[in-house]
Amino acid sequence: MIDYFSTMLLHQWLLLISSFLALILARICYVMYKTGKPLCKTLQPLSTLIIMGSGGHTAEMLNLLAVLNIDRFEPRFYIAAATDNMSLQKARSFEDSLTNKEGRNCQYVQIYRSREVGQSYITSIGTTLIATAHALWLMIKFRPQVILCNGPGTCIPLCVIAFFFKVAGIRWSSIFYMESIARVRRLSLSGLLLYKLRMADQFFVQWPQLKKEYPRSHYVGCLM
Repeated sequence: MIDYFSTMLLHQWLLLISSFLALILARICYVMYKTGKPLCKTLQPLSTLIIMGSGGHTAEMLNLLAVLNIDRFEPRFYIAAATDNMSLQKARSFEDSLTNKEGRNCQYVQIYRSREVGQSYITSIGTTLIATAHALWLMIKFRPQVILCNGPGTCIPLCVIAFFFKVAGIRWSSIFYMESIARVRRLSLSGLLLYKLRMADQFFVQWPQLKKEYPRSHYVGCLM
């Protein structure tokens, strides 16, 4: 009799776990289906997280912002790696160059990197956990409606958390990814992850060769 009840209890637990996993899978499929659909039309500005990268990444991002109707994307939260001391300065200079400065709501934040150049993979486990925890805190704090990124590795933890928030129904942050102009025939690792895992709502490339290789991307020409 005890064996019978133990078996029944085990079956019930397995059924419960299977149902839970099925619900999660269904939710993930729904999010992946909904990802890429146009944003709901609204007259209200959209809170925007702008992920900066060093060097060319920052220059490209600022060029992208320059062609946008910037008033549609505020408040703006600029994020750069903790070891990047130039990108946020350039972001401030960009904001200072805008004609309509009155009432602007911007914040500039540095975030821990998952892995520095040349860092061993063993030690990067700890730094990745720290970077992920920091990214989680920033996503909870800012709760952006839009995320703009173009390739730096610092975007991955933030985009992964944004995708998790979508699945959990916490917050829907639309991810717009612009692949770097330096990527002519192959995507960067960041771009490949966001493309293959369908995390990016809109995926843009700057070379027609990439559009042919990755048909779900959008070719927009060169920004530089």
